[in-house]
Amino acid sequence: MKGNSNPAVFAALIGNILVAITKAGAALWTGSSAMLSEAVHSVVDTGNEVLLLYGMRQARRRPDVGHPLGYGRELYFWSFIVALLVFALGAGVSIFQGVRHILAPQPIEDPVVSYIVLGLAALFEGGSWWVSFRQFNAVRGELSFYRAFRRSKDPPTFVVLFEDTAALAGIAIAALGIFAATRLNEPIYDGIASILIGLLLAAVAVLLARESKSLLIGERAEPRLAEEILAMVAAEPCVQQAFGVLSMQLAPDQIAVAISLKFKDELRTPQIEQKIYELENKVRAERPEIVALFVKPQTERAYRELVRRRFGDIESASGQPMTDDDDRKPN
Repeated sequence: MKGNSNPAVFAALIGNILVAITKAGAALWTGSSAMLSEAVHSVVDTGNEVLLLYGMRQARRRPDVGHPLGYGRELYFWSFIVALLVFALGAGVSIFQGVRHILAPQPIEDPVVSYIVLGLAALFEGGSWWVSFRQFNAVRGELSFYRAFRRSKDPPTFVVLFEDTAALAGIAIAALGIFAATRLNEPIYDGIASILIGLLLAAVAVLLARESKSLLIGERAEPRLAEEILAMVAAEPCVQQAFGVLSMQLAPDQIAVAISLKFKDELRTPQIEQKIYELENKVRAERPEIVALFVKPQTERAYRELVRRRFGDIESASGQPMTDDDDRKPN
């Protein structure tokens, strides 16, 4: 799954800035704990969008001597940091504010202001959510949303969607908490709403951290890529057999690939070197997202023994198609 995630991130950044300002003003005016939690949530989300944009910019840097495979993984690093910030700041502060408000409840002043601000926040967040939803929906194809999320190699796409979804849910929780606190004259419900918002953010943070960690430590590219490369290489007259592809996703549009194959016996070393050069150019021309390509001539037996020693499961390690039950990522 690939796509340009810039529009969703910029839309989320603009929306979160507007929402953070309105929520913070309402929290100071009304003294609502839930509203303060929502303001903190929006401030954290604003910082997250800035970090994602920074990571996307850094990931586009060209390779150098110190980083021969480029800087693509920097995007995955900052996506992981975003997940930690959602957990530590967004969830932590919300739960803390909720507990404090329960222990020392204070009545909400002028709840109408809170409702107006929450309505504006829902409008801003809804616009951002619609942009991110359309973008994610466009690249997921026929996959379910959860499977598309698990297979996605583009963190900004799903991070923004999850953040906006949590923001809309948080607005609903805050509105219910304020309504219960004022209607029943029990300020404690405002604190409970703040805790619920914190728990919601914690759940989202865990999902984002798990996915970002998996990408950060190194995931293979989509299995379809291995099939295409094997078919492309095997069709070459100079190749007797193509039997192995190992891949690693470096960024949403950057992949490193190693191909194991056996050339025909009559080829000599200079000819093999020339054929390797030609194969590299052909594969890169067909799949420009492959930024690093390694061709290793070897026998199938040697390749399978090497993979068996390193991975154990030769099918999933070699890039061959896996069943849905096998399509899992490490915890």
